[in-house]
Amino acid sequence: MFTSNPFAELSASIPPTVMQTYIVVMALLVAGGALFDMLEKKSATYFFNNWRNAKSKETRQVGSGEMVSLAIHTAVVDGLTSGEFCDPRRRISHLLTMYGFLAYLITTVIMVFWYPTPATPTPAILPQLWTLGALSVCLGGYWFWFFIRVDVAAEGNSPFRVVRADLFILSLLASVTLGLVWAYSQATGNSWTNVFLGLYLIATTVLFGSVPWSKFSHMFFKPAAAFQKRVEAANGSRSNLPSPADKPEIFGSARQQPRHY
Repeated sequence: MFTSNPFAELSASIPPTVMQTYIVVMALLVAGGALFDMLEKKSATYFFNNWRNAKSKETRQVGSGEMVSLAIHTAVVDGLTSGEFCDPRRRISHLLTMYGFLAYLITTVIMVFWYPTPATPTPAILPQLWTLGALSVCLGGYWFWFFIRVDVAAEGNSPFRVVRADLFILSLLASVTLGLVWAYSQATGNSWTNVFLGLYLIATTVLFGSVPWSKFSHMFFKPAAAFQKRVEAANGSRSNLPSPADKPEIFGSARQQPRHY
């Protein structure tokens, strides 16, 4: 399982062109879903209106060099290291899930398009990265789901309570978990292999087809929002916003001493 390409083995029963077409369709679903989400929720309109409003309030001009520096800083801090998370556990969980999913997704595409059959030997590193990426998603995702979620860790709700906002993480975990189970069952010749394959395809289709209704599209908007926030801080357009510490008597600021009754 760790050294064999599960998609190349699958080519004995499903033509590689079918698998490749499926991946293309999933990519189109993501692109179309993100576009639909942007139009339906008017995310782009809000973003550009907010940007224009901030420009009218700026107190200093941000040069092109500084703009590039802010973009790099946003990519490194908010993108590559998920610096927006204050809770270290949540940050680690997010990084495990994000980088695991990237490794899993990229190696899937490479193996399906470049090494679709056993006739083209697959470098051992690819299925290894595919498996490690999937395991990383499971580690980060299940850790988040059962132990880090606010409504579970802080509010004491059941970890099995499901709401619409959970669609992305649940479909992601289902897809990756079933992918691992299918690959293992195929490698061991289990009679349930086709069943696991069908469940894997269903979960994966839900993951990529539910973009307009899940948090999948957030990954496209978060970097832009983070960059805008840094630009506004640099040009002074955010300086006229009151700080939470300006009125420590309201809602119990961190500056107040705790009261014991």
